[in-house]
Formats: sequence, structure tokens, C-alpha cells
Amino acid sequence: MLTKNRTGMAGGFIIAILGALLFSTKAIFVKLAFQHTQVSAIHLLVLRMLFSLPFYLVAGIYARSNSSQKLTGKQWIVLAVMGIFGYYLSSLFDFIGLQFVSAGLERLILFLYPTFTVLINTFYFKTKLKTTQLAALILTYIGIGIAFWGEIKLDAGNAHFYLGIFMIFLCAITYSIYLAGTGKLVPIIGATRYTAYVMLFATLGVFTHFLITDHQNITLLLQPGLLVYGVTLAMVATVLPSFLLNTGMNKVGSNNVAIITSIGPVSTIIQAHFFLHEPIFFLQLAGTALVIVGIFLIGWKPSTP
Repeated sequence: MLTKNRTGMAGGFIIAILGALLFSTKAIFVKLAFQHTQVSAIHLLVLRMLFSLPFYLVAGIYARSNSSQKLTGKQWIVLAVMGIFGYYLSSLFDFIGLQFVSAGLERLILFLYPTFTVLINTFYFKTKLKTTQLAALILTYIGIGIAFWGEIKLDAGNAHFYLGIFMIFLCAITYSIYLAGTGKLVPIIGATRYTAYVMLFATLGVFTHFLITDHQNITLLLQPGLLVYGVTLAMVATVLPSFLLNTGMNKVGSNNVAIITSIGPVSTIIQAHFFLHEPIFFLQLAGTALVIVGIFLIGWKPSTP
């Protein structure tokens, strides 16, 4: 039984790491879309959710048909709130911010959310913070700080620079609320059903926003190049990682997943270097090593005699 539990935990860590790596591609695809097409944040977000929608509909129908547990009215309300905070508002804030700051700086600000998540779990849900989690959290943040030390350059000439920073900061807060709530709800509702329903509510929020604010420019969605970015964002940076992270969270807990996803900024640095031609520094490589050590620290458990 002990061996089985350890195998399950190891599998959970691998799943969460893969999900974090896929999620880290989002900033790259968004920046490329802004560079190569005439598109606003809400148009890109609509395409992301539009191409994701069929997968979440199928997953939701499948999960419902294979579950005898009926959701209460309160649970439906909470799912709607999680969808609004987790993938509608946080994604909208992130996409707006990415118009004004680099992919590297976006990751630095966004990855404050593991700290917010741990604080929410500790002080609101009264979850005990383990010593290894605290040590890993500190280590990964030191690594992130070192990795981005040479990358951050405040662009005083960009009139919207601080707006971009503020938007991404809001993204980090809203996503941490989603992540903390997810850690409590996934074991009750189930990873597949939870992910599908939350994403459907998020999609409803995005579509409603678009129809109210910018429906007259719907033809912009039909740009051939933009459609490619929409499909890629949906498949690589949304559908797969959302299921992977929620499944990993069900196996290892939201605190651990919050820390594991700290590998995302390091992954983004490397991708930004090759695809966006952003410079990479030795300090970034050193930070990468610390982040990886931190991830293995939370996955490691001493053997019992």
C-alpha cells in the first residue's frame, strides 16, 4: 500500500510538472499573436475559449454520465465563481498586461500566485504549512528572483507599462483564489467534472464580455494567422494543462502544485529566448537550477524503516 501511494504521488508530481510546462507556453503564443496580427486581448481570449469549448463539453457530458453524485446549488455557484476568477478574469488581466510588458516580466509578476495560494490555504482554509513546503517555496522564489535579475528592465517610455504590471498582478491574485478553491473542490467533485464545468463557466464569461463590448468587430476573428494562434492556445496552453494540473492537484494537493508551477517562469525564459529573441543570462540558468531543486524537494519524502 505504501509503495502504491508513493507511486501515485510521483505520478501526480510528473503530471503537475507537465501541466505547468504547457501552461508556460501561453505567454509566448500571446506575444507572437500580438506581434503578427491586429488583435485585441478579448479577441484572442475568445478564440482560445472557442476552440477549447468542444473538449470541455465532451468532458462535462462524460463526467456527468459517469457520476451518480448530484451537485448542490451551492456547489454550482462555487463552480461559477471559480470559472470567473480562474480562467475568465485572470486570463483577461493577463492578456491585457502582455500587450505592455515582456513575457519574462509577465512571468515574474504572475508567479507571485503560489505565495498567495499558500497564504489563502494557511489562513483561510487553515491548512498546515509543512516545513518542506515552506523551504521549497523560499528556494523556488530565490531561484525565480535570480533568474529574472538581469531580465527586468523598466521601460519608462511605455505609457502603459505600469498598467500592464497592475493587470498581471490582478491576474496573480484571481488565479491564486481559483487555485486555492480548486484544491478543496476537486476531491469532492472529481478532477474531470470540475475542470470541464469550471471552463464552461469561464467560456460563458468570455463570450458574454465579447458580445457586450466588441461584437461589431467579430470579423477580426477570421484572420487566418490568428486562427492558428487560437487553436494552439486552446490545445497546448489551455485544454491539456488544465486537466493535467487539476489531476495533479487531486493527487498531491494545491500547495504542492502551486510550488511546482514555479518552474513556469524558467520555462518561459528559455522559450522567450528562442521564439521572441529575448536575451538569456547566466543568472537565469542558475535560477533554473534552484527552481528544479525546490520542485524535487517537495516531491522527496524520507524513506521509513
